[in-house]
Amino acid sequence: MGLGAFSCFLSTYLAYRMGFFRHHKALLRMLPRLPGYWLWLLKEIVISTIDVAKIILSPSLPITPTVVILDAKTKTDVGHVILGNSITLSPGTVTLDVHEEQLLIHCLTSEGAKELQKGEVNKRTASLERK
Repeated sequence: MGLGAFSCFLSTYLAYRMGFFRHHKALLRMLPRLPGYWLWLLKEIVISTIDVAKIILSPSLPITPTVVILDAKTKTDVGHVILGNSITLSPGTVTLDVHEEQLLIHCLTSEGAKELQKGEVNKRTASLERK
């Protein structure tokens, strides 16, 4: 256990000396709010999984593939990455591209696209960045 703790300390110290944390201050400020976000995201992933399973198991396969552009409310690159990854983690949606403050997203259904454009994930991700 001591060697493990020493290894963690040494890795953190070396990363600090190399300037790693200078470029990731936004992420460090988000750390206290991440556990609540992860719980909310886990709930959304479960809901999306059930929805996609219903679509796949339906004999008529009611899909309406849609591509939407989402204006990100996040201000930092870290925020954009968290937003894009959160969308991609949810079954039925894939972030295709991130350019400046816009995300190009493919949705399995038009209902999923409408839900995405309501902006709950966008709002919650942006709230991670508040100071």
